[in-house]
Amino acid sequence: MSAENDEVTARPAGLQEAWLEVDALDIEAQGVARRPDGKVVFIDGALPGEWVSANVHRRKNNWEAATLTAVHKASSQRVTGRCPHFGLHEGACGGCKMQHLHVGAQVAIKQRVLEDNLWHLGKVRAGTVLRPIEGPAWGYRWRARFSVRHVRKKGTVLVGFHERKSRYVADIRECHVVPQEVSDLLLPLRGLIGGMDAIETCPQVELACGVDAADPSAPVIALVLRHLEPLSAGDLARLRSFGAAHPGVQWWLQPKGPDTVHLLDEGGPELAYTLPEFGIVMPFKPTDFTQVNPFINQVLVSRALRLLQARRDERVIDWFCGLGNFTLPLATQAGEVLGIEGSEALVARSRTNYERNRAGAGLAATRFATRNLFEMTPRQLVADGVAQRWLVDPPREGAFALAKALADLHQQPGEVPGWTPPRRIVYVSCNPATLARDAGLLVHQAGYRCSAAGVVNMFPHTAHVESIAVFDKENAT
Repeated sequence: MSAENDEVTARPAGLQEAWLEVDALDIEAQGVARRPDGKVVFIDGALPGEWVSANVHRRKNNWEAATLTAVHKASSQRVTGRCPHFGLHEGACGGCKMQHLHVGAQVAIKQRVLEDNLWHLGKVRAGTVLRPIEGPAWGYRWRARFSVRHVRKKGTVLVGFHERKSRYVADIRECHVVPQEVSDLLLPLRGLIGGMDAIETCPQVELACGVDAADPSAPVIALVLRHLEPLSAGDLARLRSFGAAHPGVQWWLQPKGPDTVHLLDEGGPELAYTLPEFGIVMPFKPTDFTQVNPFINQVLVSRALRLLQARRDERVIDWFCGLGNFTLPLATQAGEVLGIEGSEALVARSRTNYERNRAGAGLAATRFATRNLFEMTPRQLVADGVAQRWLVDPPREGAFALAKALADLHQQPGEVPGWTPPRRIVYVSCNPATLARDAGLLVHQAGYRCSAAGVVNMFPHTAHVESIAVFDKENAT
């Protein structure tokens, strides 16, 4: 890309159709421009405020998709990507989309995405815009899924993310969003798998970083090897040698689905993460859902609990509780907690984590239940009892059934004697569109107001938007 003199502020005569002014960034981190006739052009690699040229590779009646070819006037927020594999060049890694944008501007754009979704999809405006939750911009990604491919023509094995908009594995030799010690393993992993008998039948290595549950100062790098055929004795020996040569590495094997994941050798450290503010240690399996960014997760849990303001004389329900990431900290503040999750396996581990932490962290009475939270009904909602406060942390699909059941109960006052809705709901979201949809239900049909909302920069340099919103019951005392 070339940058011309910053004094260029308009298209020169004769180039009216060639240069485009970028005025926004969409949810996929593409620059958005408009042609003189109003047609929208989505430009990969362009930033708001820039004048650019672009190569159109897809045309529709109302829009075009293009790739940046030149920047004639650069944004003041444009920066040089830290990773040599980031960019628009052939073979570029697709793991990041926004390394060319200053991280502060990334957060501002994500905040705008959240506000736009709330208004355009839910017709909701937050009473207060919360300060963004931010953390380290590099080395933050403690979970990842690396694809593996033996490329015969190149005589090598590739281990990494896919190329931009491609099914091919990028030829990456370093990665700056994972911890440095993990980045340093990329080339050794290529050599390891390249020397295995199973070179053609190991399509994936999943990463989960954590600590030793018995010694939280000791790091653990769990690597889950997906293998399509049984591993030979020689390959098992190679894995053990690799683990011995790289301190902290712990091998897990996955011969089939996620439920088949098991340790290569029993007796090593127990993988865990910590919530030190609450004195909690959370053991987990490397394929369990845990937050990708442990630094942000600690701040997020603390912020969510401060916003919820649970008291010792109150009952709280944690919907979509998972391993108990919010449930156990809630039990340090509330009088009683109910954690509800759709997976029986996760509920079982939540119970185990609760028993492990109960005495040391002084946890209140807590129980866990399994529910299909995508098929919640008003009757089931009532059966789970009155709770003064809710914490909701759904997957990308959101919590529509839960919000709808709450709305149905609000519109039938007096139908359920003795049951009252929660006074406050804190909703943690990984998808602004489904948050906006559910917020519309809560505000317009369930009698709540959106008191506050803000973004959580869980995934710097990507277009992924996490957020947190607070809903208060109108006229609640």
